[in-house]
Amino acid sequence: MERISFQTTPEGLYNGLYQMGNYVENAGLDRKLLMLVDYRISQINGCAFCLDMHFKEAIEVGESAVRLSMVSAWKETDVFSEMEQAALRYAEQLTLLSQYDIDDEIYQSLRKFYSENQIAALTLAIVKINGWNRFMKAFKTKAGAYQVGQFA
Repeated sequence: MERISFQTTPEGLYNGLYQMGNYVENAGLDRKLLMLVDYRISQINGCAFCLDMHFKEAIEVGESAVRLSMVSAWKETDVFSEMEQAALRYAEQLTLLSQYDIDDEIYQSLRKFYSENQIAALTLAIVKINGWNRFMKAFKTKAGAYQVGQFA
């Protein structure tokens, strides 16, 4: 049962996360990549609302259901580019920071494909989706009824 409705939260509560999202969307990273990252982190965090939302949004922008179905096993398939794999590895390790360290090898794998500004924006994207996951899970936001563009 939903604990706190998205519609009844105090005005401005989510403003910081919205601002992060706006920044990331305009930072020059590929939108499909950002959606893969959002989807993978939402899987790790077990956020049903966010999984529903990001699956539907990813499909809307042309991502395939097959790739989304395999993102949790990205290390075992060749459907993700090296560039995507570097971002997914970084996203997983930053999300599970208590279990992993962001070592030089991880950073160097990112530097092969992304500028410093893009790495900074990717880091912010990871922080943002982790924040959203925590709100949605804490408030037990109902999953399954999300409509693309609902929060636009």
